[in-house]
Amino acid sequence: MDPAGRLLELQEIDLDLDRLNAELTELQAGRELGSARSEADAAEAELGEHRLRLAAMDRDGTRLEHEIDSLRQRSSAEQRRLYDGSIANAKELGSLQHEIDNLARRISDREDELLAMLEQREQVEALAADAETRTTELRDRVAQVESRSQGDSGRLGSELAERSAAREALLPEVDGEVLELYEALRRQKKGVGAAAIVDGVCQGCHEQLSAMEFDRLKRSDGIKRCEHCRRIAVLRA
Repeated sequence: MDPAGRLLELQEIDLDLDRLNAELTELQAGRELGSARSEADAAEAELGEHRLRLAAMDRDGTRLEHEIDSLRQRSSAEQRRLYDGSIANAKELGSLQHEIDNLARRISDREDELLAMLEQREQVEALAADAETRTTELRDRVAQVESRSQGDSGRLGSELAERSAAREALLPEVDGEVLELYEALRRQKKGVGAAAIVDGVCQGCHEQLSAMEFDRLKRSDGIKRCEHCRRIAVLRA
């Protein structure tokens, strides 16, 4: 391959190295893995909150059941007193009936409260089941991303080593003065220091060279430069 072709080959290798290094940097930053872990942690925290609510509801439900049982026992005892003949005073009987009615209202209120809480518990149970499913799925995704990241890291490392070796082997075939200018231009031109000129169009800046400039480049023996972007120009048919 001619020296100019070697420069373009070097440019291609350098662009590959830039891309691979950028991918490796992105991978090492762990944004995807961090996002997956955050989502899993959020789902797990939500599941924990639902479980705490269910535990509190179970305690409240047990308390209400005990209270209802106690009120029923008191009501039964008062009803036995009302009808066993042990109380003959009409005023005292009226007061006892009033207490029985009051106990019946309290029992009804507590039963309504327990029923409403049980209905609410069903809704929280459904939310907890959904959060548990999402937590499991997201933890699986974290494991998958971790595994894929490890595989990608190994692949990128191998490709970087391969392309770096190819670059080192190619450097001696590029003129020192051209290489020095090329490296300087790469730092200034977003990694592209050399570009092919195809049909009078620079592939670096995609500008059309004037006919006069294109003809001058074809006849020039020194380092050729694009008149627009000033990258090293490599003429291609």
